[in-house]
Amino acid sequence: MRKERVVVGLDVGTTKVVALVGNVVDGHIEIIGLGKAESHGLEKGVVVDIGRTMASIRKAIEEAENMADVKIGSVYVGIAGKHITSINNSGTVSINRPDRVIAEEDVHRVVETAQAIQLPPESEMIHVIPRQYIVDGQDGITDPVGMTGTRLEVDVHIVTGAITAVHNLVRCVEALGVGIEQIVLEPLASSMAVLSSAEKELGVVLMDIGGGTTDISVFRGGDIWFSKVIPIAGEHITNDITVGLQTPIEEAELIKKSAGTALVDSVGEDEKIEVATIGGDEKKSVSRKRLAKIIEPRVEELLDLGMQEVEDAGYRDLVPAGLVLTGGSSLLHGITEFAQQRYDMAVRRGKIPQGIHGLRDIVESPIYATSIGLLRYATETKDFKKKDFYQPKRGSFVGKLLNWLNRFFRG
Repeated sequence: MRKERVVVGLDVGTTKVVALVGNVVDGHIEIIGLGKAESHGLEKGVVVDIGRTMASIRKAIEEAENMADVKIGSVYVGIAGKHITSINNSGTVSINRPDRVIAEEDVHRVVETAQAIQLPPESEMIHVIPRQYIVDGQDGITDPVGMTGTRLEVDVHIVTGAITAVHNLVRCVEALGVGIEQIVLEPLASSMAVLSSAEKELGVVLMDIGGGTTDISVFRGGDIWFSKVIPIAGEHITNDITVGLQTPIEEAELIKKSAGTALVDSVGEDEKIEVATIGGDEKKSVSRKRLAKIIEPRVEELLDLGMQEVEDAGYRDLVPAGLVLTGGSSLLHGITEFAQQRYDMAVRRGKIPQGIHGLRDIVESPIYATSIGLLRYATETKDFKKKDFYQPKRGSFVGKLLNWLNRFFRG
Protein backbone atom coordinates (compact mmCIF):
# COMPACT_ATOMS: atom_id res chain seq x y z
CA MET A 1 0.00 0.00 0.00
CA ARG A 2 1.24 3.49 -0.90
CA LYS A 3 2.21 5.44 2.24
CA GLU A 4 1.99 9.20 1.91
CA ARG A 5 2.27 12.19 4.26
CA VAL A 6 3.14 15.88 4.11
CA VAL A 7 6.06 17.26 6.14
CA VAL A 8 7.29 20.84 6.40
CA GLY A 9 10.78 22.14 7.18
CA LEU A 10 11.07 25.67 8.55
CA ASP A 11 14.53 27.26 8.42
CA VAL A 12 14.44 30.46 10.50
CA GLY A 13 17.77 32.07 9.68
CA THR A 14 19.34 35.44 10.36
CA THR A 15 18.89 36.68 6.79
CA LYS A 16 16.08 34.52 5.43
CA VAL A 17 13.16 32.32 6.46
CA VAL A 18 12.40 29.30 4.29
CA ALA A 19 9.35 27.04 4.55
CA LEU A 20 9.67 23.90 2.44
CA VAL A 21 6.78 21.49 1.93
CA GLY A 22 7.47 17.89 0.98
CA ASN A 23 5.12 15.05 0.17
CA VAL A 24 6.74 11.87 1.47
CA VAL A 25 5.69 8.89 -0.63
CA ASP A 26 7.07 5.48 0.38
CA GLY A 27 10.13 7.18 1.88
CA HIS A 28 10.84 9.43 -1.11
CA ILE A 29 10.48 13.21 -0.77
CA GLU A 30 8.58 15.14 -3.41
CA ILE A 31 8.96 18.93 -3.08
CA ILE A 32 5.53 20.52 -3.59
CA GLY A 33 5.89 23.99 -2.08
CA LEU A 34 8.44 26.65 -1.18
CA GLY A 35 7.99 29.89 0.74
CA LYS A 36 10.76 32.41 1.31
CA ALA A 37 10.92 35.73 3.16
CA GLU A 38 13.55 38.18 4.33
CA SER A 39 14.30 37.53 7.97
CA HIS A 40 13.74 40.32 10.46
CA GLY A 41 13.99 40.24 14.23
CA LEU A 42 16.93 37.82 14.57
CA GLU A 43 20.57 38.40 15.40
CA LYS A 44 23.13 35.61 15.06
CA GLY A 45 20.29 33.08 14.76
CA VAL A 46 18.56 34.23 17.96
CA VAL A 47 15.15 35.93 18.17
CA VAL A 48 15.47 39.52 19.44
CA ASP A 49 12.12 40.84 18.16
CA ILE A 50 9.21 38.40 18.36
CA GLY A 51 6.78 40.53 16.34
CA ARG A 52 9.11 41.01 13.36
CA THR A 53 10.22 37.38 13.44
CA MET A 54 6.58 36.22 13.43
CA ALA A 55 5.85 38.42 10.43
CA SER A 56 8.74 36.87 8.48
CA ILE A 57 7.69 33.33 9.38
CA ARG A 58 4.05 34.08 8.50
CA LYS A 59 5.04 35.35 5.05
CA ALA A 60 7.17 32.27 4.28
CA ILE A 61 4.50 29.85 5.50
CA GLU A 62 1.70 31.53 3.56
CA GLU A 63 3.77 31.50 0.37
CA ALA A 64 4.55 27.80 0.85
CA GLU A 65 0.89 27.01 1.52
CA ASN A 66 -0.19 28.79 -1.66
CA MET A 67 2.35 26.98 -3.82
CA ALA A 68 1.66 23.55 -2.33
CA ASP A 69 -2.10 24.12 -1.96
CA VAL A 70 -2.04 22.71 1.58
CA LYS A 71 -2.76 24.01 5.06
CA ILE A 72 0.40 23.78 7.17
CA GLY A 73 -0.47 22.45 10.61
CA SER A 74 2.98 21.59 11.98
CA VAL A 75 6.66 22.02 11.09
CA TYR A 76 10.16 20.80 11.86
CA VAL A 77 12.09 23.92 12.88
CA GLY A 78 15.83 24.44 12.51
CA ILE A 79 17.72 26.16 15.31
CA ALA A 80 21.22 27.69 15.48
CA GLY A 81 22.97 30.43 17.45
CA LYS A 82 26.03 30.75 19.64
CA HIS A 83 24.00 29.48 22.62
CA ILE A 84 24.12 25.97 21.15
CA THR A 85 26.54 23.56 22.85
CA SER A 86 27.16 19.83 22.60
CA ILE A 87 28.69 17.04 24.64
CA ASN A 88 29.36 13.32 24.17
CA ASN A 89 28.34 10.98 26.98
CA SER A 90 27.71 7.30 27.64
CA GLY A 91 25.36 5.13 29.69
CA THR A 92 25.22 1.52 30.87
CA VAL A 93 22.43 -0.83 32.03
CA SER A 94 22.23 -4.50 32.94
CA ILE A 95 19.94 -6.96 31.17
CA ASN A 96 18.47 -9.00 34.00
CA ARG A 97 15.64 -10.97 32.38
CA PRO A 98 16.23 -14.76 32.17
CA ASP A 99 16.61 -14.97 28.39
CA ARG A 100 18.99 -11.94 28.28
CA VAL A 101 17.34 -10.73 25.06
CA ILE A 102 17.58 -6.96 24.66
CA ALA A 103 14.19 -5.26 24.22
CA GLU A 104 13.14 -1.81 23.07
CA GLU A 105 12.58 -0.77 26.68
CA ASP A 106 16.23 -1.57 27.45
CA VAL A 107 17.35 0.73 24.65
CA HIS A 108 15.26 3.57 26.03
CA ARG A 109 16.53 2.82 29.53
CA VAL A 110 20.21 3.00 28.54
CA VAL A 111 19.67 6.23 26.60
CA GLU A 112 17.99 7.74 29.66
CA THR A 113 21.06 6.93 31.75
CA ALA A 114 23.32 8.55 29.13
CA GLN A 115 21.30 11.75 29.09
CA ALA A 116 21.23 12.07 32.87
CA ILE A 117 23.75 14.90 32.99
CA GLN A 118 23.78 18.10 35.00
CA LEU A 119 22.84 21.05 32.79
CA PRO A 120 23.19 24.73 33.62
CA PRO A 121 19.83 26.12 34.81
CA GLU A 122 19.52 28.27 31.68
CA SER A 123 19.97 25.31 29.26
CA GLU A 124 17.84 22.45 28.00
CA MET A 125 18.39 19.41 25.80
CA ILE A 126 17.50 19.64 22.13
CA HIS A 127 18.86 16.30 20.91
CA VAL A 128 20.03 13.02 22.36
CA ILE A 129 21.49 11.09 19.42
CA PRO A 130 22.80 7.52 19.92
CA ARG A 131 26.11 7.06 18.07
CA GLN A 132 26.65 3.40 18.83
CA TYR A 133 25.56 0.64 21.18
CA ILE A 134 27.90 -1.81 22.90
CA VAL A 135 26.72 -5.28 23.98
CA ASP A 136 29.02 -7.16 26.35
CA GLY A 137 32.02 -5.28 24.97
CA GLN A 138 31.10 -5.62 21.29
CA ASP A 139 30.93 -2.09 19.88
CA GLY A 140 29.72 -0.58 16.61
CA ILE A 141 26.15 -1.86 17.02
CA THR A 142 23.44 0.36 15.50
CA ASP A 143 20.36 -1.54 16.76
CA PRO A 144 20.77 -3.94 19.68
CA VAL A 145 17.09 -4.97 19.92
CA GLY A 146 16.81 -8.76 19.70
CA MET A 147 20.46 -9.38 20.55
CA THR A 148 21.48 -11.39 23.61
CA GLY A 149 23.66 -9.91 26.34
CA THR A 150 24.03 -9.03 29.98
CA ARG A 151 25.42 -5.50 29.64
CA LEU A 152 24.16 -2.79 27.28
CA GLU A 153 26.06 0.47 26.75
CA VAL A 154 25.43 3.47 24.52
CA ASP A 155 27.47 6.45 23.34
CA VAL A 156 25.35 9.54 22.69
CA HIS A 157 25.79 13.04 21.30
CA ILE A 158 23.80 15.54 23.36
CA VAL A 159 22.93 18.98 21.97
CA THR A 160 21.72 21.72 24.31
CA GLY A 161 20.49 25.27 23.84
CA ALA A 162 19.54 28.27 25.95
CA ILE A 163 15.99 27.90 27.26
CA THR A 164 15.15 31.52 26.44
CA ALA A 165 16.37 31.26 22.84
CA VAL A 166 14.56 27.96 22.23
CA HIS A 167 11.27 29.06 23.75
CA ASN A 168 11.24 32.42 21.97
CA LEU A 169 11.57 30.61 18.66
CA VAL A 170 8.81 28.20 19.68
CA ARG A 171 6.58 31.10 20.64
CA CYS A 172 7.03 32.80 17.26
CA VAL A 173 5.83 29.68 15.44
CA GLU A 174 3.05 28.54 17.78
CA ALA A 175 1.54 32.03 18.01
CA LEU A 176 0.74 31.63 14.30
CA GLY A 177 -1.33 28.54 15.07
CA VAL A 178 1.35 26.19 13.72
CA GLY A 179 2.52 23.26 15.85
CA ILE A 180 6.14 22.18 16.14
CA GLU A 181 6.97 18.53 15.60
CA GLN A 182 10.53 19.02 16.77
CA ILE A 183 13.31 21.57 17.11
CA VAL A 184 16.29 20.40 15.04
CA LEU A 185 19.90 21.55 15.17
CA GLU A 186 20.61 23.17 11.80
CA PRO A 187 24.02 21.56 11.12
CA LEU A 188 22.46 18.17 11.83
CA ALA A 189 19.69 18.92 9.34
CA SER A 190 22.13 20.25 6.73
CA SER A 191 24.25 17.12 7.04
CA MET A 192 21.27 15.00 6.07
CA ALA A 193 20.96 17.00 2.86
CA VAL A 194 24.54 17.30 1.61
CA LEU A 195 26.74 14.57 3.14
CA SER A 196 27.04 11.08 1.71
CA SER A 197 27.00 7.95 3.85
CA ALA A 198 30.59 7.25 2.79
CA GLU A 199 31.76 10.69 3.99
CA LYS A 200 30.01 10.30 7.33
CA GLU A 201 31.53 6.86 7.77
CA LEU A 202 35.07 7.88 6.86
CA GLY A 203 35.14 11.19 8.76
CA VAL A 204 34.14 14.64 7.49
CA VAL A 205 33.71 18.25 8.60
CA LEU A 206 30.59 20.15 7.55
CA MET A 207 30.46 23.96 7.64
CA ASP A 208 27.08 25.53 6.92
CA ILE A 209 27.90 29.20 6.35
CA GLY A 210 24.76 31.28 6.53
CA GLY A 211 24.16 34.98 6.97
CA GLY A 212 24.55 35.35 10.73
CA THR A 213 26.09 32.07 11.93
CA THR A 214 28.38 29.30 10.74
CA ASP A 215 27.29 25.85 11.85
CA ILE A 216 30.03 23.26 12.26
CA SER A 217 29.68 19.51 12.68
CA VAL A 218 32.01 16.52 12.54
CA PHE A 219 30.91 13.02 11.52
CA ARG A 220 32.78 9.75 12.01
CA GLY A 221 31.68 6.16 11.79
CA GLY A 222 28.38 7.30 10.30
CA ASP A 223 27.39 9.42 13.31
CA ILE A 224 27.75 12.97 14.60
CA TRP A 225 30.63 13.44 17.05
CA PHE A 226 30.86 17.19 17.38
CA SER A 227 28.66 20.24 16.75
CA LYS A 228 29.24 23.95 17.28
CA VAL A 229 27.77 27.26 16.11
CA ILE A 230 29.97 30.34 15.75
CA PRO A 231 28.48 33.85 15.35
CA ILE A 232 30.47 34.83 12.24
CA ALA A 233 29.21 34.31 8.70
CA GLY A 234 28.26 36.03 5.46
CA GLU A 235 26.99 39.23 7.08
CA HIS A 236 30.48 40.00 8.33
CA ILE A 237 31.89 39.87 4.81
CA THR A 238 29.11 42.19 3.63
CA ASN A 239 29.75 44.63 6.48
CA ASP A 240 33.45 44.80 5.63
CA ILE A 241 32.61 45.59 2.01
CA THR A 242 30.24 48.34 3.16
CA VAL A 243 32.99 49.99 5.20
CA GLY A 244 35.85 49.32 2.80
CA LEU A 245 34.09 50.60 -0.33
CA GLN A 246 31.83 53.12 1.45
CA THR A 247 28.71 51.72 -0.18
CA PRO A 248 25.20 50.93 1.17
CA ILE A 249 24.85 47.49 2.74
CA GLU A 250 22.31 46.38 0.12
CA GLU A 251 24.79 47.28 -2.61
CA ALA A 252 27.60 45.52 -0.74
CA GLU A 253 25.57 42.30 -0.65
CA LEU A 254 24.91 42.48 -4.39
CA ILE A 255 28.57 43.18 -5.16
CA LYS A 256 29.69 40.30 -2.97
CA LYS A 257 27.46 37.87 -4.86
CA SER A 258 28.14 39.17 -8.38
CA ALA A 259 31.81 40.18 -8.31
CA GLY A 260 33.25 38.97 -5.02
CA THR A 261 35.89 36.28 -4.70
CA ALA A 262 37.90 34.71 -1.90
CA LEU A 263 41.00 34.50 -4.09
CA VAL A 264 42.84 37.78 -4.58
CA ASP A 265 45.33 36.20 -6.99
CA SER A 266 42.52 35.15 -9.36
CA VAL A 267 41.61 38.77 -10.16
CA GLY A 268 43.35 40.86 -12.82
CA GLU A 269 44.76 44.29 -12.00
CA ASP A 270 42.65 46.00 -14.66
CA GLU A 271 39.24 44.52 -13.68
CA LYS A 272 36.79 47.21 -12.57
CA ILE A 273 33.30 47.25 -11.05
CA GLU A 274 30.76 50.03 -10.62
CA VAL A 275 29.77 50.71 -6.99
CA ALA A 276 26.99 52.95 -5.66
CA THR A 277 28.02 55.63 -3.17
CA ILE A 278 26.44 56.24 0.23
CA GLY A 279 23.92 59.07 0.23
CA GLY A 280 24.04 59.72 -3.49
CA ASP A 281 22.87 58.44 -6.87
CA GLU A 282 26.32 58.45 -8.39
CA LYS A 283 28.47 55.38 -8.96
CA LYS A 284 32.21 55.08 -8.73
CA SER A 285 34.65 52.72 -10.42
CA VAL A 286 36.50 50.39 -8.07
CA SER A 287 39.14 47.76 -8.71
CA ARG A 288 37.76 44.23 -8.32
CA LYS A 289 41.09 43.26 -6.75
CA ARG A 290 40.42 45.82 -4.02
CA LEU A 291 37.10 44.07 -3.36
CA ALA A 292 38.88 40.70 -3.20
CA LYS A 293 41.41 42.11 -0.72
CA ILE A 294 38.49 42.98 1.57
CA ILE A 295 36.81 39.59 1.22
CA GLU A 296 39.75 37.19 1.44
CA PRO A 297 40.92 38.10 4.99
CA ARG A 298 37.36 37.77 6.33
CA VAL A 299 36.90 34.38 4.66
CA GLU A 300 40.27 33.32 6.10
CA GLU A 301 39.18 34.40 9.59
CA LEU A 302 35.81 32.66 9.33
CA LEU A 303 37.19 29.35 8.09
CA ASP A 304 40.11 29.44 10.54
CA LEU A 305 37.71 29.91 13.46
CA GLY A 306 35.68 26.93 12.30
CA MET A 307 38.69 24.69 11.76
CA GLN A 308 40.15 25.78 15.11
CA GLU A 309 36.99 24.50 16.80
CA VAL A 310 37.51 21.16 15.06
CA GLU A 311 41.19 21.19 16.09
CA ASP A 312 40.39 22.04 19.72
CA ALA A 313 37.87 19.19 19.86
CA GLY A 314 40.57 16.77 18.70
CA TYR A 315 39.11 15.83 15.30
CA ARG A 316 41.37 17.71 12.85
CA ASP A 317 43.33 14.56 11.90
CA LEU A 318 40.28 12.27 11.96
CA VAL A 319 38.43 13.60 8.89
CA PRO A 320 40.01 12.02 5.79
CA ALA A 321 36.90 12.83 3.72
CA GLY A 322 37.77 16.51 4.17
CA LEU A 323 35.57 19.57 4.40
CA VAL A 324 32.12 20.16 2.89
CA LEU A 325 30.83 23.72 2.64
CA THR A 326 27.15 24.56 2.34
CA GLY A 327 24.76 27.42 3.11
CA GLY A 328 24.26 30.60 1.09
CA SER A 329 27.75 31.98 1.73
CA SER A 330 29.35 28.82 0.33
CA LEU A 331 28.33 30.16 -3.10
CA LEU A 332 31.01 32.86 -2.83
CA HIS A 333 33.39 32.51 -5.76
CA GLY A 334 36.70 30.87 -4.89
CA ILE A 335 35.82 29.83 -1.33
CA THR A 336 36.25 26.09 -1.89
CA GLU A 337 39.57 26.61 -3.70
CA PHE A 338 40.75 28.93 -0.92
CA ALA A 339 39.92 26.35 1.76
CA GLN A 340 41.58 23.56 -0.20
CA GLN A 341 44.81 25.52 -0.53
CA ARG A 342 44.84 26.72 3.07
CA TYR A 343 44.12 23.40 4.82
CA ASP A 344 45.57 20.96 2.27
CA MET A 345 42.50 18.77 2.35
CA ALA A 346 39.65 17.75 0.08
CA VAL A 347 36.99 20.49 -0.05
CA ARG A 348 33.71 20.53 -1.95
CA ARG A 349 30.46 22.44 -1.99
CA GLY A 350 27.46 20.46 -0.75
CA LYS A 351 24.95 19.33 -3.36
CA ILE A 352 21.29 18.41 -3.06
CA PRO A 353 21.01 14.64 -2.54
CA GLN A 354 19.41 11.97 -4.64
CA GLY A 355 15.88 10.93 -3.68
CA ILE A 356 14.51 14.48 -3.85
CA HIS A 357 11.81 14.79 -6.50
CA GLY A 358 9.01 17.16 -7.52
CA LEU A 359 10.05 20.81 -7.72
CA ARG A 360 13.69 19.86 -7.24
CA ASP A 361 14.97 22.57 -9.57
CA ILE A 362 13.74 25.40 -7.30
CA VAL A 363 15.79 24.14 -4.34
CA GLU A 364 18.91 23.12 -6.27
CA SER A 365 21.20 25.32 -4.16
CA PRO A 366 23.19 25.16 -0.90
CA ILE A 367 20.87 27.95 0.30
CA TYR A 368 18.21 25.29 0.91
CA ALA A 369 20.42 22.65 2.53
CA THR A 370 18.91 23.13 6.00
CA SER A 371 15.27 23.10 4.88
CA ILE A 372 15.78 19.98 2.73
CA GLY A 373 17.66 18.38 5.60
CA LEU A 374 14.72 19.07 7.91
CA LEU A 375 12.48 17.07 5.57
CA ARG A 376 14.93 14.19 5.56
CA TYR A 377 15.27 14.40 9.34
CA ALA A 378 11.48 14.00 9.60
CA THR A 379 11.62 10.76 7.64
CA GLU A 380 14.89 9.19 8.82
CA THR A 381 15.76 10.24 12.37
CA LYS A 382 16.23 8.00 15.38
CA ASP A 383 16.74 10.94 17.72
CA PHE A 384 15.49 10.08 21.20
CA LYS A 385 14.69 13.60 22.41
CA LYS A 386 11.06 14.36 21.55
CA LYS A 387 9.67 17.73 22.58
CA ASP A 388 6.01 16.90 23.10
CA PHE A 389 5.27 20.25 24.76
CA TYR A 390 6.15 22.10 21.56
CA GLN A 391 3.03 20.79 19.84
CA PRO A 392 -0.32 22.13 21.16
CA LYS A 393 -2.47 19.11 21.93
CA ARG A 394 -5.28 18.61 19.48
CA GLY A 395 -8.58 19.60 20.97
CA SER A 396 -6.92 21.41 23.88
CA PHE A 397 -7.98 24.92 24.81
CA VAL A 398 -4.55 26.31 23.86
CA GLY A 399 -4.57 24.56 20.51
CA LYS A 400 -8.08 25.74 19.69
CA LEU A 401 -7.28 29.29 20.77
CA LEU A 402 -4.14 29.46 18.65
CA ASN A 403 -5.94 28.05 15.62
CA TRP A 404 -8.78 30.57 16.07
CA LEU A 405 -6.32 33.48 16.36
CA ASN A 406 -4.47 32.25 13.30
CA ARG A 407 -7.66 32.11 11.23
CA PHE A 408 -8.70 35.55 12.50
CA PHE A 409 -5.44 37.32 11.61
CA ARG A 410 -4.84 35.44 8.38
CA GLY A 411 -8.43 35.79 7.20
